[in-house]
Amino acid sequence: MPMITWEEAFCGEGANCFRVGTDAAGNAYIAVSGAEDHYVTDTRDALRALIRDIKAGKADHLL
Repeated sequence: MPMITWEEAFCGEGANCFRVGTDAAGNAYIAVSGAEDHYVTDTRDALRALIRDIKAGKADHLL
């Protein structure tokens, strides 16, 4: 398992919490808080693009 540095959890209503982390190799991780051993991983650039797209409203249809 890679050495992941996790950020504080981002929580929505009803305690739906996600954590974002990175490692020294340039990878990014997203996991449900409390289940960090089951993560989705990609590059930091991919995470950056995902966050920008979400902020731009490209995922609003999921709300």
